[in-house]
Amino acid sequence: MAAPLKTRERIIQASLELFNAQGERSVTTNHIAAHLGISPGNLYYHFRNKQAIIAELFGQYERHVDSFLRLPPDRAMTIDDKTFYLEALLAAMWHYRFLHRDLEHLLDSDAELAERYRLFAQRCLQGAQGIYQGFVAAGILLMNPAQIEALTLNAWIIMTSWVRFLCTTSGKPGELSEAMLRRGIYQVLALEGGYIAPQVREAVDALYRKLHVPLEQVI
Repeated sequence: MAAPLKTRERIIQASLELFNAQGERSVTTNHIAAHLGISPGNLYYHFRNKQAIIAELFGQYERHVDSFLRLPPDRAMTIDDKTFYLEALLAAMWHYRFLHRDLEHLLDSDAELAERYRLFAQRCLQGAQGIYQGFVAAGILLMNPAQIEALTLNAWIIMTSWVRFLCTTSGKPGELSEAMLRRGIYQVLALEGGYIAPQVREAVDALYRKLHVPLEQVI
């Protein structure tokens, strides 16, 4: 039987749930405390303000992405790695979707978080570029260095702006589904369409079919 969560862990978990469901701007520390049935003073004992909770959640997200956005050690890339990276990105986007929805506001409100995010973005771009280079070295993608750089940047732009795109174009901007985020991952994969090596085209087409979500389910 799992041990009960400590108060600090409960605050983090509840904050993530409320931020994802309602948006960070709509949730106060009083809302979080009431949701947990604790006093505001108890919450402030663990976190001095809402920015501190957000910083903790960003740290979790940052460590999670850093853990998988890297080349596999001691082996060449395979087509299965493409599925792994896309599914891992989807899971991270979904679990921490409030960060993507409210990103500009969060960074404008916290200079320290903004600097952390800038360094995180640099690491992600370097890691993603290395992964694309790995696919080229394995003969899965046919690209030159300039194309790799451009593809990496375009993929990052889609990944970081997709949730905000949904919030401005969806008929129900407050309601996000995993399927809607899956279409964003599909869009990243679609960027590679002109660079797929002929011998892996069939496997990549199968991945296209797996990730595709009809546009009418998205906007």
